[in-house]
Amino acid sequence: MNGTKLRLGLLFSRLRPEEKLLIRTARQHPEIELTLLNSRELILSPATKPELDLLLDREISQSRALCTLRLLQHSGVVCVNRYEVVRICGDKLFTSKALRDAGVPTPEVKIAFNPESARAAIEELGYPVVLKPVDGSWGRLMAKIENRTAAEAILEHKSHLSSYYHSIFYLQKYLEKPGRDIRAFVIGAEVVGATYRMADHWITNAAQGGRAARCPLTPQLEALCLQAARAVGGGALAIDLMETPEGYTVHEINCAMEFKESFKVLGAILPTRLIDYCIEQARSPATTPTATEVV
Repeated sequence: MNGTKLRLGLLFSRLRPEEKLLIRTARQHPEIELTLLNSRELILSPATKPELDLLLDREISQSRALCTLRLLQHSGVVCVNRYEVVRICGDKLFTSKALRDAGVPTPEVKIAFNPESARAAIEELGYPVVLKPVDGSWGRLMAKIENRTAAEAILEHKSHLSSYYHSIFYLQKYLEKPGRDIRAFVIGAEVVGATYRMADHWITNAAQGGRAARCPLTPQLEALCLQAARAVGGGALAIDLMETPEGYTVHEINCAMEFKESFKVLGAILPTRLIDYCIEQARSPATTPTATEVV
């Protein structure tokens, strides 16, 4: 540590509104000495001993984030979030497995590795289903498959895409929702706020035009969000839920939480609480083990 200040590195490759808010909050904090780490310019090695006390991961590339977190975490840097958590939350399959193992309500999912087995999996789930990339975000490359004709066309197209991840067919049972879903923000052992994400389209992500409105925090919602966060190892997480006739169901967890639209509703509590959490972790690192460790 430099005197009493904590040396905080903020890992990024694009300065979105969230990063700008976090940078402003960190620079105004008397306990923080901030260093911006642009992954596009970063050079690391297994022998790297960074002059940092902690790292806040805001990298949009899963592969770059994991490489950096793995090296720095094993060099004594406190990371938010930890490598193990990012590895789980950055892959929808691993997230689904962790949630189901922990008894968290989550949509039924099947995985297949070629168009033929994917079609069979869809028939088992029943139409409609949602096809998602296992490592995607922002609602991109998602498809709602309504019938066999659509399934054949979409699966054939996906099979010719070049990325390795497009050879993994992540199929999730489609659940009707009331024109909205919920994004709740868990930081440590606290649910700091939640918003509805509303849209006329079945995809309600803010990146796809979803609108935010305040969602009341009920004891049931808070308890489920904390259970879901523990299932993937805890930290600073955005929990995405849907309302169903049977209750809430958790369909995704995001580790580099985006809150641009939610900030308009919830205000400065999100960047402020996230920076405070980083300081808490550096001063007294959590010792709770990851529920489902993936290396």
